[in-house]
Amino acid sequence: MKDAFGLPQSLLVLGGTSEIALATARRLIARRTRTVWLAGRSSPDLDAAARHLRDLGAEVHTVAFDALDPETHEAVLGKVFAEGDIDMVLLAFGILGDQAHDEREPVSAVRVAQTNYTGAVSAGLVSARALQDQGHGSLVVLSSVAGERVRRGNFIYGSSKAGLDAFAQGLGDALHGTGVHVMVVRPGFVRSRMTAGLEETPLATTVQAVAAAVEQGLRRRSETVWVPGRLRVVMSALRHLPRGVFRRLPV
Repeated sequence: MKDAFGLPQSLLVLGGTSEIALATARRLIARRTRTVWLAGRSSPDLDAAARHLRDLGAEVHTVAFDALDPETHEAVLGKVFAEGDIDMVLLAFGILGDQAHDEREPVSAVRVAQTNYTGAVSAGLVSARALQDQGHGSLVVLSSVAGERVRRGNFIYGSSKAGLDAFAQGLGDALHGTGVHVMVVRPGFVRSRMTAGLEETPLATTVQAVAAAVEQGLRRRSETVWVPGRLRVVMSALRHLPRGVFRRLPV
């Protein structure tokens, strides 16, 4: 169960090598979290992440999970929930893709969409049902401001995040009153391995800042979290720009 401040004692990370997810796990372990499940493709990086969190004092398990294999999600995640209640599921997997390449290679574009959206729909629904069955818990979904107003420079990634964001909002509405809390996190440009070498956008942030925002959102039982917070105003303005004007912006 969560503590009096709304922080989880047990955490399941979908996307167990995500820098944002691991920064969040470290922050929560420093507070109250004692059991962590890292779900991801079997790899040395996943094993290293587990060892690192164990060194911080948590009981850490790894489980083989593939976002692109939704037919296995129910069985894989069911085994985790069968081990005991999970207070928080952090849906943190996703890929950026290469816009220029993916426009020329539709199969690559589809892989971005399947990972970021289709895989998330499957894993999100399985997790939500398990949380609802146990009667409590939070599902935290890492979305992106890229989905708020899809721009020319990354419309394949942005459209997949737009779908994910809409799905998570609808799921939150469907679960309202069940004891399950859904929180959508919308970071801007995050300095990480995934964005290394890319030109930063205004109001760029860090994985540590996103982790801190997730913790604060849990304490407040927020439904939507922007990182940094000022992006809420910026994106509200961009969302309402006429399309012709938005098309001419250097984004």
